[in-house]
Amino acid sequence: MKLREALKKRQFVVTTEVQAPIEQEMDEMIQHLSKIRGRVEGVSLSETEFQGIVGDTIKTCEVLKQNRFESIYQTTTREKSRIQLQKDLMAANQAGIDNLLVFTEDYRITGDSLQEMMFFHVDAGKLQSVLEHIKEGRTVDGQEIEAKPDFLLGSGVESKWGKDVPDLELREMEEMTKMGTGYFLSTPVFDLESFEKFLKHTNTFGVPVIAEVLILRTAGMARFLNRHLKSGLVPEWVIQKLAMAQDKEQASIELFADTVKGLKQLCDGVHIITIGGEEKLRHYLDAAKLK
Repeated sequence: MKLREALKKRQFVVTTEVQAPIEQEMDEMIQHLSKIRGRVEGVSLSETEFQGIVGDTIKTCEVLKQNRFESIYQTTTREKSRIQLQKDLMAANQAGIDNLLVFTEDYRITGDSLQEMMFFHVDAGKLQSVLEHIKEGRTVDGQEIEAKPDFLLGSGVESKWGKDVPDLELREMEEMTKMGTGYFLSTPVFDLESFEKFLKHTNTFGVPVIAEVLILRTAGMARFLNRHLKSGLVPEWVIQKLAMAQDKEQASIELFADTVKGLKQLCDGVHIITIGGEEKLRHYLDAAKLK
């Protein structure tokens, strides 16, 4: 079932994320994902660069579709002009991609500063302009195009605030809702109580929310994320559980399954970040009783 349809029916959806591989790793990625075919509604692609080599996100989305996976083209708007955004979205449409996941700024710390408000409005404005033009069959400079893409739009949202969501965050969610966002994707969830308060404070928008869940295999991985991605991202109690466990894999699976069990009662789905562990994803799906 397509992601758009599953969300419309308010099914608990499951998506996951991989990095766009370099050419020689493509077959390996497909081999790993083939073990969960039919168990996820979508696979999103994040761009990666290693020693100057950049994975081709759109090409990988196309390969996923050829292998019977629903692909989600993931992009950010901060560093792209309207012309570049338009070019990327048109290429995604030509590759048969129906789903778009956009971050106006990746894992940003939201506040109520004028600068952040201006950044958001510029970023969201670029995206809205491009989407409106191509839906009407024309480019941003007025040229006619044959294709009229109608993407399912997903929007990243900061969800760590609990009930104390900054006013700017609420205004951003409202603006993205007006733009036609089909779902919000949260930042990683560990504290279910805080996430529930966040949802209660924002549920007036009526847009499905998919919670991001990280698969953490070791305490070292968790500490690395806190050090290099975002300070405090992984709570200390999670790190200690992994550090003290004799069976690290079992502890990792238990953490994941417990989180998903709670999320099933709160939101509309989960987006699983494997951090390179795609080959073992099926075991986590089994433990959490996901399809």
